[in-house]
Amino acid sequence: MRLPGLRHTGGMLAAGSGAGLKDLMARMGHDNVRAAMIYQHAVRGADRAITDAIHRRLEARDEDQDTGTAAG
Repeated sequence: MRLPGLRHTGGMLAAGSGAGLKDLMARMGHDNVRAAMIYQHAVRGADRAITDAIHRRLEARDEDQDTGTAAG
């Protein structure tokens, strides 16, 4: 593995940890948002988790409406 590969891995891990864009920029030494956003693709899995959670909540609500119970 070469230095750019390690740098990219570090950026992806930092993005996956929940670091914000400004934090990534500081950590990676970027002076523009575009360069730092390359590493944001690592957190796209969070989008799927959020979507799945919303879907489960809506399904539970629909089931509760069908059975006549209220969900909180």
